[in-house]
Amino acid sequence: MRAPREFDSEVYLEISRDGEMLSCFMGRTAKPGAPGYEKNRDFFEGDFEVLPQYRRQGIGSMWLPVALSLLDRHGCRMLDLWTEEEDGHRFLRRIAGEPKFHAAENRLRLADVDWSMVRRWVEEGERRSPETRLEVYDGPMPDSMLDEYAPQLSGLLNTIPFEELDHGEIVITPATMREWFARMAATGSTMHTILTREPDGSMSGMTDVSYTRHQPTLIHQMFTGVRPDARGRGLGKWLKAAMLEKIHADYPNVEWWITGNAESNAPMLSINRRLGFKQYRAGAQYQVSRDRLAEIVEARRP
Repeated sequence: MRAPREFDSEVYLEISRDGEMLSCFMGRTAKPGAPGYEKNRDFFEGDFEVLPQYRRQGIGSMWLPVALSLLDRHGCRMLDLWTEEEDGHRFLRRIAGEPKFHAAENRLRLADVDWSMVRRWVEEGERRSPETRLEVYDGPMPDSMLDEYAPQLSGLLNTIPFEELDHGEIVITPATMREWFARMAATGSTMHTILTREPDGSMSGMTDVSYTRHQPTLIHQMFTGVRPDARGRGLGKWLKAAMLEKIHADYPNVEWWITGNAESNAPMLSINRRLGFKQYRAGAQYQVSRDRLAEIVEARRP
């Protein structure tokens, strides 16, 4: 919170009474001049929470005019809101209707992994693509690679299914990656990346994870993607299996592998289920337009 993001406008607010925080609001949107601003300026990501004992007292609704003022301040036309709790679903359905996107956090217990299957996936990947090679990077990607890597990562991220979500475009640049690496370093996190490179030198797939010192039993999967024209060769399985073997060797104390998946991302869910991932918690993203939000706020005005 003390290190503002270079490319986002952020806000942190709270509702308190007698020195106790009852509810908090966190939100952000693309900052003018940031990479991808023109493609993402319409969207404001909001997240507000109310302590369970203070729910159903109208406290959450107090954030609606605040959110409206923030949308108007930044010129946004859409408010994005996420929930994993039934109270949140009930509230958001009243103001936004049905959710537009569904996803879940899935976890793999490494003690339950079939390591012989993981080894087969690595060997199958090598056999099916004998001229494709794996490249492994520990820590931030080399600065000399960012001009090549950033647009590849952007392109793959934009192949993620977004279901019915109105959305902009994910734009990753060397500058945004450098900021990300600096934030990881500040929180004691280490990034590990494995990518596949074709004989012509092009990147065809990638996977990356993060390990944080103060969570020694957890590994967080950040992204896995394969270029559409390179799919069908088992590259995704090869990448995931190679990373599993690496992390198991490098971090013997890790017990859980954590990943997030869109419910509509069937290929990645298939790989994860075969590895043994199980759903830990599920949620959904809702959207409410600026004009709809204004109608709700006006109707609630005393």
